[in-house]
Parts: sequence; structure tokens; C-alpha cells
Amino acid sequence: MSKFIIAVLVLLVVTTGFILWQRNNGQWVIKPFGPEGSLGRWSSEQQVQEERPLDKYTIDALSKTQVRASAITLGKVIEARRDSTFYVFYFDVEGKKVSGLANVPKARGEYPVIVMLRGYVDRETYTMGAGTQRAGEVFAKSGFITLAPDFLGYGESDMPSENPIEERFQTHTTVLVLLESIKNLNTTFAENNLAARAASDQIGIWGHSNGGQIALTVLEVTGRSYPTVLWAPVSKPFPYSVLYYTDDFDDRGKMLRRTVADFEKDYDVELYNVTNFFDKINAPLAIHQGTADDSVPQKWSDQLVDELERLGKDVEYFTYAGSDHNLVPGGWNSAVSRAIDFWVLDMGKI
Repeated sequence: MSKFIIAVLVLLVVTTGFILWQRNNGQWVIKPFGPEGSLGRWSSEQQVQEERPLDKYTIDALSKTQVRASAITLGKVIEARRDSTFYVFYFDVEGKKVSGLANVPKARGEYPVIVMLRGYVDRETYTMGAGTQRAGEVFAKSGFITLAPDFLGYGESDMPSENPIEERFQTHTTVLVLLESIKNLNTTFAENNLAARAASDQIGIWGHSNGGQIALTVLEVTGRSYPTVLWAPVSKPFPYSVLYYTDDFDDRGKMLRRTVADFEKDYDVELYNVTNFFDKINAPLAIHQGTADDSVPQKWSDQLVDELERLGKDVEYFTYAGSDHNLVPGGWNSAVSRAIDFWVLDMGKI
């Protein structure tokens, strides 16, 4: 046998003995032989493992991600009122188009911007502006620009991830990009010959129900002091915050429970839980809750406020006797008026 062939055989033996590809938790990793000449006994730090797809959505990972602003474009007019005009607007999130409803005052001037985050609406019955349009009309009349994203899969937006867990996390990245993109809004207004201008350093958030949980997550990720108004926010940890509602599903939540179980098998759910990061919130908050709410129990908001106060956060709390999840019949007008006063006061401090 030639020396060349012998050398090749030795190289193959050494290489095979040093590296072995092995399946581990659904990932292919490289594991060298241990000191005793057998596999194992190596710490996880010594394994070379690719990042898993949903790792980038942990609260910590999102807080370290550099969010890139998108251009904002205006589409058709949905409704022209005496004081303001509703437009379809669009922006991009990681290569996907997201639509939404913008309400822009007609009068010349510079206006603060409120990002409005709705609660859950069934995709089959959703219409643009559902859950935000009525309040947005009052806010615009009172001197605010409002932006209400539809989220992926709704309105004229592109479809979200096929993974329902990732679809949930994409609502967070959608809002993060929109907030960063507000600085481009005046370019859009000028191109469309609008008289209004956005005060891009004066941004507030309004969130209802699940939109409240999105808002809390965004406040944790950014650490920014966006004055935030929450109506009946979902403030319980994931996945309980989702599984609580599965009785309303056609299959009683069987498919969702399987999906959540698969997620929990591969990921540490605590790294995604809004309740674990309240200490990162630096924004003033005003929370509004109806006592007759059968979608978000009052005790959830009671507990949320108690925890925020324990952490020394700036929080106001209003309850409305006999009012439901939408703060009707007795709370809606008061809640809208208080939201306006809250933003005017807190934006004056920015």
C-alpha cells in the first residue's frame, strides 16, 4: 500500500474520531470526543449550536436588537371628517407589508402621535380600524395623530409566519418598527401635501386587551418613556394569557395547546413572559378597567397595578362600575377624556 493511501486513511480516522455530528433537541450540533475518549461529559458552552428561530423574540434579545425604521406611505382615504381624515397607511417589517389606519388632523400644525393597539379580533370578521377607530376620531379631534396597525394577516397586510407562536411575537416587532418609523412620517405628509406635521419626539401608546400586553412588552423591550394608556390589558403570563380564552375556540383549544406544548418543550417560556420584566418599564401608565369585564377579570388589573406600584412605577388606575370590556356603558367617555388629559400632561414633560 502506498504511503499516500496510508496517510489518507490515517487522516480519515483522526477526523472521524475527533468530530461527530449528533442530533440534539432538534438541532444538529458538533460534539468532540471527551477526555476519556467517549462522547459526552462536555458542557453546553462547548457545543457549537445554531440559534433557534424563536430565540430572537425573547424580551432580552429584542431589547438588544437594532430596529430599522421603515418608510411610511399613505393609501386611499377611508373617511374624511370635518376635523381629520382617515387614511390607509403602510410600512414594512422584515420584508413584509403591514397596513393600518392613520387619522390625521386637517389643520396646519405639529401634533403628537398616538400608536393604537387593538385587542383580538377574528381574522374572518376583521375590518380596518376595528377596535380603534372610534377612539381615534376623538383623539384626532383633540389634537393627536393616530396610527393603528392592522398587524400581519389583517387588513391589507402580508401573511404572518405559519407558526402561530411566531405570529404572536411578530406583533411585538411590528410595533417596534412602527415606533421607530414615526420619524419618517413628516416626509410622507409633505409628499402628500398635508398640512399636519408629526411631533416625532412626542409619542404615546394606547392599548386595549391583548393590545395592552403588546404595549407592556414594547415598553419593556425599549425602556422608553412613551406615556401609555391601557384599557383592560391582558397582563397574565404566556401561555396562560392565551389558554385562558380557548373555551371560545371551535376545537376548545386542542390545536393551540399542542402548539404551546411544542414551544415549551424547546424554549424557556419565562424568557418571553411580560410579567417577568415589569422592572424594565420606564413609562408613565394609566390603566382603565371595567368592573363587569368578562374578558379581562378586574383582579388581573388589580394585581398588575399592585406589582407596578411595588416596583415604584408611575401608574394611575381607574375603575368603572358596571362597565364591560369596552368600558361601556358608563366608562368610555370618561376613559377617553382622561387619556387625552394624561397625554397632554405627560408629553409636556418630554
